[in-house]
Amino acid sequence: MAYKGTASKSSSGASMSKYDVEVEARLQALESETHTKPTGATHTKIEERLDALEAAVAGLKSTPAPVVAAASGSVEALVARLNTIPAITEYCDKDVDGVRRLKV
Repeated sequence: MAYKGTASKSSSGASMSKYDVEVEARLQALESETHTKPTGATHTKIEERLDALEAAVAGLKSTPAPVVAAASGSVEALVARLNTIPAITEYCDKDVDGVRRLKV
């Protein structure tokens, strides 16, 4: 035989279990402790920090990234060295001479 829930009713009138009532109470307790929107000096301080961060980001975006010059022939030397490793070259396409190797 089914028993009608007697724990509580929600704001819409639906029956709530004891667990639902407990969860609702915890949720309301958490919501009552939420932070309010900052006002006055705190709000001004936050806005100033946000403006400074936005200006810094805009400055970084407008400055080109520095170019790092590689030593002459270093890429070619690296590719030649990598071509001696079978675990790498096995995934490369074959050249005209039928050998698998990295290409620059």
